[in-house]
Amino acid sequence: MDPSFEAPDLSTLLALEHAGADRFVATAPAYPWGRVYGGLVVAQAVAATTRTVAEKYHVHSLHAYFIRGGSPGETIRYEVDRIRDGRSFCTRRVVARQSSGAIFNLSASFQVHEDEAADVQSLEPPPGVPDPESLSEGRDSWSRVLENKPIPVDDPLGHVRNWIRVRERLGDDPIVHACGLAYASDDVLVDAVARCHPRCPLPDGELHHHDVFMAASLDHAIWFHRPFRADEWILHDVRARGMRGARGLSSANLFDRAGRHVASVAQECLLREVRRG
Repeated sequence: MDPSFEAPDLSTLLALEHAGADRFVATAPAYPWGRVYGGLVVAQAVAATTRTVAEKYHVHSLHAYFIRGGSPGETIRYEVDRIRDGRSFCTRRVVARQSSGAIFNLSASFQVHEDEAADVQSLEPPPGVPDPESLSEGRDSWSRVLENKPIPVDDPLGHVRNWIRVRERLGDDPIVHACGLAYASDDVLVDAVARCHPRCPLPDGELHHHDVFMAASLDHAIWFHRPFRADEWILHDVRARGMRGARGLSSANLFDRAGRHVASVAQECLLREVRRG
């Protein structure tokens, strides 16, 4: 595969091929920083696990570790382990491998729909957030899959807000929308941590940390709370929780345009200042 290849849409990225019992392979396009995008691996791993569960189950949480950087242009193999199938919940584990070995490990839990009366939302979206139509797409937008509109914040230290959506229309399959949100969820979490560092933000007010730091996602978690569409605007309200020993933690609350809290995300990242000379 040509390492300069970039998939034109999410559907192409999620087109996994069977490679044996509970084994799947997928493409890994190149990205500007020279490694496979972590959100892509999360999305493809979710797609692989859903191929092994009954239709009645819906993913409600996932927890993942990025083991080593993926090589662009090389096929990724996803190996799914059926941990347990229960009446209400089922659990899957998936390991992503390339020729270098394991690059990623994910555990996912699925639940059947339960028609309970309680639907309590204790978080509300921040007030005064401008509509995405009034904002410009980010100067550093790198993906043809996502449309990303940064929102100015009054407290930029460790705080990032973005409207993000998948560009293409995704149909009505909730699994595809879960994969789309998983893909988008890795986009700005590192940015929030970088804003805590003494070297950021840079004077022009926009974050340009790729020449300052070597950054990598270490682990990643998503909790899906309510139905949503990943091809419609979702507000990612991200805050860093601090950093030490080159590791930083950030968490995000995700809201749809109706103000519903649709998902929560947390990530620990590695942020090393590049030493030159």
